[in-house]
Amino acid sequence: MHLSEAILAASASGQVVLAGGMLLAAGGVAVGLRQLEAADMPRTAILTSAFFVASLIHVPVMGTPVHLVLNGLLGLVLGWAAVPAVLVALLLQAVLFGFGGLLAVGVNTVVMALPAVLCYYLFRRASLGSNALLAWWAGAAAGFTGVMVAAFLAAGVLLATGKAFNHVAHLVLLANLPAAGIDAIVTAAAVSFLRKVRPEVFRR
Repeated sequence: MHLSEAILAASASGQVVLAGGMLLAAGGVAVGLRQLEAADMPRTAILTSAFFVASLIHVPVMGTPVHLVLNGLLGLVLGWAAVPAVLVALLLQAVLFGFGGLLAVGVNTVVMALPAVLCYYLFRRASLGSNALLAWWAGAAAGFTGVMVAAFLAAGVLLATGKAFNHVAHLVLLANLPAAGIDAIVTAAAVSFLRKVRPEVFRR
């Protein structure tokens, strides 16, 4: 779901989206950094690395490359700190591999990190509760929601860029449905595992 700066910068509306994405990402990073404590750095670094690697493995579905996102898991564990974590991963991908481009790092951060924060508020309590089965489903819901909300945001950005991308926007939504299902299973398994071995990693 890396949005390309070449596509967005080609129209006036796309340029507005790029600028708005930079501003929103900066605000989210500021909030995340204020909440990020020294003790949170190791788990933040690990999850940033997991997000970085997962986003590099692309599988073509319906002509559109999809990949594991894990932003739901980032949200459950890191809360608002997921925003700077996503920014660092996307910045490295843009610099090292050219994914999206530097100008699109802001809007891509918003697309990926905003759903993570949403999952934090929606599913954190259930994922930390005493009911293990409910926690599994909360993890699955976070994984699915994180991917699909990001897909909706990416589609919305493409629609805002111009009518020429209407078909691509619909493909983004459809292609990410199987990715959301896989993300749900992976996130649910990760939540169940972490609850057993390291429950303290979840941000309270």
